[in-house]
Amino acid sequence: MIIYEEILRAFQKAKVKYVLVGGIALNLHGALRATADLDILVEMSDENLAKIVSILRNRGYQVRQPVDPMGIADAEIRKDWIRNKHMKAFNFFKGRELEEVDIIIDSPVSYAAASKQTKKIKIDGILLPLISIEHLIQMKRGTGREIDRLDVAQLKKIKKLRRSK
Repeated sequence: MIIYEEILRAFQKAKVKYVLVGGIALNLHGALRATADLDILVEMSDENLAKIVSILRNRGYQVRQPVDPMGIADAEIRKDWIRNKHMKAFNFFKGRELEEVDIIIDSPVSYAAASKQTKKIKIDGILLPLISIEHLIQMKRGTGREIDRLDVAQLKKIKKLRRSK
């Protein structure tokens, strides 16, 4: 069993358009970093986002923000949140289980670009779309966070090791 298995199976069944990014993607590429949240870069259509929100709500996830989470599935509301609230990700969490899902809504890498270079990994019958190392580096470079600088260094080492094989 993998972490977030129920959600990932539901995404697959509903044909949600997403790419795994963040710490879990880093781990799947071969780096070691403790992480508990699921970060996803998604196709930003209202329909795709509505599927994601429904899947998460039906599995007991809620939002910290005092807003209706289905607002993310409305292009005008989403643009307002990005422009006026400087929102980069929309967070869902599940009770005391420390399960969190971040939907990346403002990224230097678009879903369209990322989806063209994904690596597909099959785990327990779930086909996981994994962001490329190059795109993950691009996403992590501009954050200004020390952990992301360390992640970039690890990803560069992994790239170098793979080239030398």
